[in-house]
Amino acid sequence: MNKQKNFALMTLLSLAFSAISAVAFAASPRQEYYQIRIYQLKNKEQEERMDRFLQQAWLPALNRLGISRIGVFKPIGNDSAGVRTLYVFIPFESPDQMEKIAGRLEKDPQYLADGKDYLDAVHNDPPYQRMESILLRAFPGMPKAAVPELKGPAAERIYELRSYEGPTEKIHANKVKMFNDGDEVGLFKRLGFNAVFYAEVLYGSHMPNLMYMTSFENMEAHDQHWKSFGNDPVWKKLSAMPEYQNNVSHIDIVLLHPTAYSQL
Repeated sequence: MNKQKNFALMTLLSLAFSAISAVAFAASPRQEYYQIRIYQLKNKEQEERMDRFLQQAWLPALNRLGISRIGVFKPIGNDSAGVRTLYVFIPFESPDQMEKIAGRLEKDPQYLADGKDYLDAVHNDPPYQRMESILLRAFPGMPKAAVPELKGPAAERIYELRSYEGPTEKIHANKVKMFNDGDEVGLFKRLGFNAVFYAEVLYGSHMPNLMYMTSFENMEAHDQHWKSFGNDPVWKKLSAMPEYQNNVSHIDIVLLHPTAYSQL
């Protein structure tokens, strides 16, 4: 009889544990996946063609498929640059959703009509010179991309895209751990950096690396926030920990303005 009671008790405990685990798993937000497209453009004409395509065809089509929070950005000083650049940020719920996008767009007559100039461009008159695609997975510390809470004029806003490369995969993983377990993400949040995302690069031309984007009302606010960050005692303590030393070998920083039609 005691064996039967013990077996019944263990069964109930096991079921209870499974139920609690299921609830906890369901309550944890799924980490999003991001695609960053970087277009290189040779002149103002290509830039205007890309703007028309993205604003009139690409973004509306993705919105119809339930994909929102799409960001489109241009580097500060883009007009005077030898090579103009356009950054497009697209959040996806899963890699599967991203893989199915192209097929679904091919069946969207509105998209095919609105994007005809781009989609049917000829070989000697392309809408861009080169396109790079980066695939990322959101950090657990911020599993979903956010729309920044900025109130100033869009033309003055600064979006800062950073890429941190590591010398090896193992050392790079340590920097990722610093953001999540070390709560570098929480530090940025406390200091009001208005982050759009933090993510690890899964496929790209600069690996191993992570990327993140923060945002500011203007350049003055950008400079003030970074000054506060550098002087913050939590950052000084975190960056001095022996376990987090020498985990970044190269940093790329791009300061961007949102386009008028960007959804971020």
